[in-house]
Formats: sequence, structure tokens, C-alpha cells
Amino acid sequence: MDRNMRISNPRIASAIAVLLLSGSALQSAHAQRAVVPGTGSEIVGIADDFEDPNWSYIPNDPKSTEDIDENQRSPMGRSTNGRWYEGIKRGHPDIVQRVPTPAGGVPGSEGALLMRSRFTGIPGNPSGKMHQDDFVANVQYRLKRRIDVAEVPSVTTRVFLPPVADWENRSGPHFGFRLALETTAMVDKEVGIGIFKRTTQEMGNEVYWPGMFIEFESKGDDHRANDYAYLRIRSNRRGGDFRGPQITTTGWWTLGMSVTPDGMVHYYASEGVDDLTEDDYITSQFPYDYRAERFRTFFYNICSADDGHRWSTSFIVDDPKVYVLRPKQQMASRNSTSSSRR
Repeated sequence: MDRNMRISNPRIASAIAVLLLSGSALQSAHAQRAVVPGTGSEIVGIADDFEDPNWSYIPNDPKSTEDIDENQRSPMGRSTNGRWYEGIKRGHPDIVQRVPTPAGGVPGSEGALLMRSRFTGIPGNPSGKMHQDDFVANVQYRLKRRIDVAEVPSVTTRVFLPPVADWENRSGPHFGFRLALETTAMVDKEVGIGIFKRTTQEMGNEVYWPGMFIEFESKGDDHRANDYAYLRIRSNRRGGDFRGPQITTTGWWTLGMSVTPDGMVHYYASEGVDDLTEDDYITSQFPYDYRAERFRTFFYNICSADDGHRWSTSFIVDDPKVYVLRPKQQMASRNSTSSSRR
């Protein structure tokens, strides 16, 4: 089979269906409440279409690695249009660049965004362990508020998967598309000073990050017969990831997630750039057994081996959009059926 075009392993196709059911069967009663991402009105001015030929990103390197060594390395990177910023926890991808839209993309699109990394851990200090970078949409701060789940927020994005021969030859996660949600839960709080400091738990605001990862299983590992890729869903009630649909072709895909007033997250994906429909439904979950209360933003992950040699797979994204079905206050929006580009 042409390594440049397809990823397959028929041997476990039936197993995927079982795994999908095991991930959502306990919550099947909630499936009728799922809302297709893209339903309602698009919020104008907070996502991006990368059509401006002068679009650029100011990295302000070295990037942050707070998750590894508690070093934030301010100031943070940002896009010149104010719509994107470096994730303070893990830093931004090494390359963030506007590129011509690959063939088959959103009709009328001339620009898209490429992201790629070699050092996903501490800059210039490879760890030899998989790390990831964050590229965060500036939704919460541009809106000057968080979106209540009663407004039924959702996000969609297009993602271009290059030919398999161009992927980093590594089994594991390569790309992530995730939400930043808030809920009320038991959180750790430090009290006291110096040697008298201790950690207690109390009810407070908890941020969590459900999403979908593009997972790759290289035929170079464990003597597999074929390369294999699938969407990995984060997460079920216990906080465990589980397998979603198999990815059998490269090129453009559309991913989306919605959050309903009951705090549930709904996951969708389809091959191509057409709007998502009910047929593209994957699962509905209460990740970590949390019920979402507020939507902050969405972001992308770029993952690599962080060995100082291999570059991550070059993923290209386009036309990410945020929607609300029941806005609670006036905001600039357009109907989701509009085909015009910003």
C-alpha cells in the first residue's frame, strides 16, 4: 500500500468499534443531547482564517517550559493580529508560519498555518522523551469573558495531514486539538509559610483540557505490517483516553467539539473540509467526571520525540471557528450557514 497516501491495518478494524462502544456505552442515554459543532452563530473576530498575507508570529524565544522546569521565560510569544499566544505551560511550536493552503482545502482559502517543532521540551536541551508545545487561541481575552455552557459553545477546525512518508517516524501522539474548560471541583491550595506550609483541599475553580489527538503507530516499531493512525479521545469519566475512529487517508480532515448545558463534551470528526454533520459523531463524555461550566478557549498541540534531531510531523490548520447556539449577550456573529470568509 502506498505509504504516501494511506494508513491501514484491517486486522484491528473490528476492535476499534468495540473500543468506541466501551468508551461511550455508559453514556449512550445522553447522546441525543449532542450538538453538532458549528451549530448556531460564529463569533466574529476571535478565531482566524490566516488570509492576511502579512500574518506573522513573534516568538519571543526562548519559549516557556513551566511544565518541565517551572520556567516561564517571559515575554510570551504572540501573533501580530492578537488572536494567538504562546502557551505559558509548555511553550509554542518552533515553527509557526503562514503558508499557501494545500490543495483540497476550504474553498477560497489562500492561507493556512503550519506548525512544527524539534525541541518540544527545554529549548536546546533534548530529553529523548516525548513532549508537546501549545498554540493557544486568544478567545477569552478578546471576548473579555468566558462563555457559559448554557450558550452551547462549539469549535471546529480543519487539519491537513501530510503524506505518511513525511510523518515523524515515531509511535505516539503527533497532534492535538483541545478545549480549555472550567468547572467547580476540589482543588489543592497551599496555606501557611515556610516550614509551616501545607496543602489542603477546598472547592474552587478547576481548569481541564479535553480534546482529540492524532495518534500514529509506525510499522517501524514492533514489526507491524502497516502504519496505523487513529483519533485518541481525551477522556472518559475516569480520565482515561480511548481510541476513536481510524484515520485511513491523509489530506484534509475536519474536527469539532461542542459543550452542552449539562456540561458534557461531544466529539466529531470527518474526512475533508465539509461542515460537520450528525453522521460525524464519535462520542459524548464527562471527561474526568467533570461537568463543564465555562468555556475559555481552544488550542493545538504539536508533539515530537524531543531528541534534538527529528522534527515533528508538519501539520497545517485552517479556518478554526467558535460558535454559540444561545448567546446570552450581544456579540459580533454570523450565521453558521454563511460560506463567506473573514
